[in-house]
Amino acid sequence: MIKVLLVDDQGIIREGLRSLLQAKPDIDIVGEAENGKMAVEKALELQPDLILMDVRMPIMDGVAATLTIREKAPDIKVLVLTTFDDDEYITKAMQNGAKGYLLKDTPSEELAEAIRAVKKGYTHMGPGIFEKVSLSSPKVETPPPQLEQLTPREKEVLKLIAQGLNNREIAKNLFISERTVKNHVNSILSRLNLRDRTQAAIFASSLRD
Repeated sequence: MIKVLLVDDQGIIREGLRSLLQAKPDIDIVGEAENGKMAVEKALELQPDLILMDVRMPIMDGVAATLTIREKAPDIKVLVLTTFDDDEYITKAMQNGAKGYLLKDTPSEELAEAIRAVKKGYTHMGPGIFEKVSLSSPKVETPPPQLEQLTPREKEVLKLIAQGLNNREIAKNLFISERTVKNHVNSILSRLNLRDRTQAAIFASSLRD
């Protein structure tokens, strides 16, 4: 059972999310919060597996709350709920440790699948969101020197991470095993001194093709 905390300043949004998700046999809504400060308190109290986090909220926004939760309870994963005009919030939340991004009107099945994927350790980006984040990221003309530490295969894997592919999709694309992909990802993170594959995606999106 995946324990989920709902965070949104609009009660009608929380009610809608609860209605969509409570019918899923493997998802348990353990609590709700209406701002980032309350989200941090509820997260520490309830210890959910995952938080569905709005970004624009009073008192403390979802970006700051994500950072605080990551610092105080790093095992709790955050899946951000967003709209298309939240580019800056999405980028900052990603940098603060959010593991995925969804539009608020995502169908219930896709929402449930995203929750399951993030719980397993994957990242998830809703349609069009990665492209917007990539376009908003500053481009660099010259590849940073640490990129040269990567093997040709690792560079291929990094490029596919930047396209939003998960390990299974990368394995299929490169005709290698998921275990090999996982090893490559770990090596990439180590060589580039990155925290997770979300940071790797940001790093890759900042490079010129």
